[in-house]
Amino acid sequence: MTTVLIVDDQPLQRMGFRLVLENQADMTVVGEAAHGAEAVRMTAALSPDVVLMDVRMQGMDGIEATHRIAASGSRSRVLILTTFDLDEYAYAGLRAGASGFLLKDALPTELISGIRAVATGDAVVAPSLTRRLLTRFAPHFPGPEPHGPHQDNRLARLTDREREVLIAIANGCTNHEIAERLVLAESTVKTHIGRILAKVEARDRVQAVIFAYDTGLVRPA
Repeated sequence: MTTVLIVDDQPLQRMGFRLVLENQADMTVVGEAAHGAEAVRMTAALSPDVVLMDVRMQGMDGIEATHRIAASGSRSRVLILTTFDLDEYAYAGLRAGASGFLLKDALPTELISGIRAVATGDAVVAPSLTRRLLTRFAPHFPGPEPHGPHQDNRLARLTDREREVLIAIANGCTNHEIAERLVLAESTVKTHIGRILAKVEARDRVQAVIFAYDTGLVRPA
């Protein structure tokens, strides 16, 4: 059973999400929060599998709440809901530690699939959207290092092959595309990705992509 905390300042929006989620045999809503501070408190108390997080709320917004939940070491994963595709809030939410984002007008099936994916440790950002997100927000990334990638100690932990896989992920490639490009089995690619996440201390694929850009291993086109 996947437990979900709904965070939104609109009561009707929360009710709509609850109706959709509680119609699923494998999901249960453990609580509702109307603002970020309440979301942080309830996440600590209830430890839901997924926090469905609105962004624009009075008081503490969803970005700050996401940051505090991620920084606390909570097992709960945050799925950001944003009104506009690839706006600055979606980017900030991912940087704050969210495991992905969806649009508020997503279909119920997309919302349910997204929650299930996040609950199992995946990231809800399609490779094509990752590419668009990083391209749009290229100015937010640090400038290129004059002597190559910034030497973050975590980079040194990666093998040459793992660096190749991370670069491919950061360029928006799917596992299938990576397998074809590097002549590997998809199962081997998945194994590499698991090791990469552990070595760079990333919660999920999205955070690994951000790490690759932050360190200068990859630059936006």
